[in-house]
Amino acid sequence: MNSKFTLLICAIALIGCKQAEKSGETTAEAAPAEPMAYQTSLSGKESIVYTTASGTDLRLTETAKVNFTEAKQPLENEVSVFVNPQKSFQTLLGIGGAITDASAEVFDQLPPEKQEAFLTAYYDQEKGIGYSLCRTPIHSCDFSSGSYTYIEEGDKALETFSIEHDKMHKIPLIKKAIETAGGSLLLYASPWSPPAFMKDNNNMLQGGKLLPEYADSWALYYAKFIKAYEAEGMPIWGITIQNEPMAVQRWESCIYTAEEERDFLKNHLGPTLEQEGLGDKKIVVWDHNRDLINHRANTIFEDPEASKYAWGIGFHWYETWAGGDPMFTNLGNINESFPTKNLLFTEGCQEGFDSERYQYWPNAERYGRSIINDFNNGTVGWTDWNILLNQNGGPNHVGNYCFAPIHGDTASGDLIFTPTYYYIGHFSKYIRPGAKRISTVSSRSHLLSTSFVNEDNSMVNVIMNQSDSAIDYKLYVGSAEAISLSIPAHAIQTVVTQ
Repeated sequence: MNSKFTLLICAIALIGCKQAEKSGETTAEAAPAEPMAYQTSLSGKESIVYTTASGTDLRLTETAKVNFTEAKQPLENEVSVFVNPQKSFQTLLGIGGAITDASAEVFDQLPPEKQEAFLTAYYDQEKGIGYSLCRTPIHSCDFSSGSYTYIEEGDKALETFSIEHDKMHKIPLIKKAIETAGGSLLLYASPWSPPAFMKDNNNMLQGGKLLPEYADSWALYYAKFIKAYEAEGMPIWGITIQNEPMAVQRWESCIYTAEEERDFLKNHLGPTLEQEGLGDKKIVVWDHNRDLINHRANTIFEDPEASKYAWGIGFHWYETWAGGDPMFTNLGNINESFPTKNLLFTEGCQEGFDSERYQYWPNAERYGRSIINDFNNGTVGWTDWNILLNQNGGPNHVGNYCFAPIHGDTASGDLIFTPTYYYIGHFSKYIRPGAKRISTVSSRSHLLSTSFVNEDNSMVNVIMNQSDSAIDYKLYVGSAEAISLSIPAHAIQTVVTQ
């Protein structure tokens, strides 16, 4: 890691989410907030600037300390970022990544000192980037060495249910991550497919649908998973119903139309979790791309009996496979249409692994662009996909090799940090759970920006330069105070004001 990588002491504060009100719609963090009481005068206050930039050795490096001064009317050709801390929005749930079988298997092949460095890099509040959110699959997905479930095939009553498989690799890594994060890590889980015998294609792979006669058994499977993990000392915050329910994949997958997911939620999963004493667990619907998200939201959230079980809606970013628009405005539409529901980014990664492109900068910029726009459209939490993969972009039992922010070379034992790790760190390290997003815009499209105020009253502004040129800009807070800054080409900056 870069010797200039400086570290702040950040207090972890995993926020408690209000219990769903089963008699009506969910009371949620995403609801409009009261204006924040924030220090209106920043005159003389010091801001610390951290920068990561292409073509340099800057990696979350402190590059400036500047003081706010009295501001004048911006000039017509001036590049500016305007922040209004009196206008606040959603509360941050957390930022993190997924602990998969693949991540855990690679972790176990690293030397002990590299394992410790890896855990510190992601989860340590003082020395790393302070991940506070974690997703994990319910039994196998493509990023497993093979397909498996927690029961014997044909066991509709789930009498053979056991998570012994996960105790080999995945559960030990989750426990170490929780410990490194200070004892708390918001953990949620997602299934990729029911067991083969529960599906109409009798196959965990290649799509297929859940057979109606197994709906109650499959709903109980979630409850057994939650209870088994919690018995191991890993609290489960919530679940998503189905990973990518409109994608027939060559790996574990299962198809639900919007109506099928709605009915499974209201007639089976929601009531089962309540009956099993798990009614406080958050249920996230959709868990797929932004392009069709509004149809799913409209179908489920407009049904009161289904909606009462749904904490919010999850989404991925893979609608950009063909180079199209990421459709961030679709998120804003949901935020406006269903303000008591929450938006959660549940998965994203750079596909098409190539070991010659570990340091390929556009991969990191894809992350920065998504995180900023997702937050600015009301998203409360952001979850990367695999936290660790090997030098081949796996293991993956169907050859779907991808990038991760950190790769572990299992031949040499080395850790490879990609620019994506640092771009995510510009958010996760400084914007902590419980922070409130505040109003931010840029006067030029070259600069993207988002801003939050932490519970300790520190203000964090993240600015990303997408252009090929360095840009001088002013950061205005309110209308009367500003600081003058410069951001290199293809760079991201975090400006922290205590």
